[in-house]
Amino acid sequence: MKTFNFQIVVEPDEDAWNAYCPALIEQGASTWGTTREEAIKHINEVVRMVVESLLEHGESIPADVVDRSTEQETTQLAITL
Repeated sequence: MKTFNFQIVVEPDEDAWNAYCPALIEQGASTWGTTREEAIKHINEVVRMVVESLLEHGESIPADVVDRSTEQETTQLAITL
């Protein structure tokens, strides 16, 4: 088993919350929820699926990239496979 750590960004957007993983955004790691907690749950599922797919296809896992130049709140997410 191996654990992958990623930063996620969760931000409000009108009546919902957007969540994405900057390191995996090119692979589609973006989602939303009606609450912050729901958005975090969904991005956890999406990141897990993306990482599993990359590993299945023998592709490398992108390094975690955190943009420190913005004021966005980031949260740590750990995926163990």
